Amino acid sequence: MRHHLYNINYKFVKEPENFDKYTERELLQYCLGATMYMPGTKDFAPAILNKKHPGLTSMVMCFEDACKEEDVPSAERNSVQLLDILCKKIEQNEFDYKDLPLLFFRVRSIEQFKHFSNMLEARHVKLIAGFNFPKFNSQNAREYLEYLKTFNEKYGEIVYGMPIIEDEIAAFKETRMAELIKVKNILDEYKELILNIRVGGTDFSSCFGVRRGINYTIYDIMTVKDCLVDILNVFTRNNEYTVSGPVWEYFRANEEMKFMDILPPVDLQNCLLRRTPIVNDAVDGLMRELILDQANGFMGKTCIHPSHLKYINGMLAVPREEYEDAFQIMNTSGGVIKGSKGMNEIGPHHRWAEKIMMRARAYGVIENENCYFELFGE
Repeated sequence: MRHHLYNINYKFVKEPENFDKYTERELLQYCLGATMYMPGTKDFAPAILNKKHPGLTSMVMCFEDACKEEDVPSAERNSVQLLDILCKKIEQNEFDYKDLPLLFFRVRSIEQFKHFSNMLEARHVKLIAGFNFPKFNSQNAREYLEYLKTFNEKYGEIVYGMPIIEDEIAAFKETRMAELIKVKNILDEYKELILNIRVGGTDFSSCFGVRRGINYTIYDIMTVKDCLVDILNVFTRNNEYTVSGPVWEYFRANEEMKFMDILPPVDLQNCLLRRTPIVNDAVDGLMRELILDQANGFMGKTCIHPSHLKYINGMLAVPREEYEDAFQIMNTSGGVIKGSKGMNEIGPHHRWAEKIMMRARAYGVIENENCYFELFGE
């Protein structure tokens, strides 16, 4: 798998690297990018086999919010059938494993996790990158992770966990910080099994009876922003974990999205933050939130529609100036040196540089920010 295959002719300053679930965790946690969720009941095998969405590199089959409780058994059967089909096509050399997106399953509960995992065969497990654990908290964390550890030991595989922090105990201020610290302490015991921490922006909004509109970002909803700030504070210290950004709920596919080259050159960040129209309000809102996600330390984003893939992954490509600054910082022993736009302080900027170098490996390096539109285009 490799990012930006929707635009195979694009000329990078530095090409993105290939990856799969066996890529070292230190890099793989940066490769998730746009992780697209879909109901576990959906027959998605043809889309994977036919490469219908060439920008799709990470996907989740969901047994929880996207699936009615009474539909869970059929979703489980459908998911096993998906794995059966993929296994067969790979074994018969009709599909290449390297073209398989990172494949995750969002379980409904610890009981359903155990039930579904018992339906799997060893050949299925080789295709599974991980499981998402909803409503993850200090009460259920250890049971989820201990079972995941046992599951890995049973098959001699690496299958990751992606906890989703989204319930009321993390939302409400009086319980939040103590809860986050408890969760962090448990995750630290199983760190090699944790690929990414996800956040439930929609669930947090529900706790306060709010929903961001298409012309707002999640950072404009102050009660939810407060939750996200504390999660970043606890889990991204010293680059210990990557935390993915909350889902953007809106999409509006139209013809102008397919012909980015007709747009005049613009300063992307300046236009978005000043709310100057570029594509349409749904796409502009997504890109605006992506800029703020990156500025605040989120890495990647939950995705609900294929039209979002190239924007989320595209904007994770690193402009040359940032890459050169990061390279300089990573290869200088100390002090302060002149960078592309300012002074690079080697010590304070080192962790920022680590993240930029990982993004460059995962998403490539482009000449400058004006090249994002060329990268988005077909």
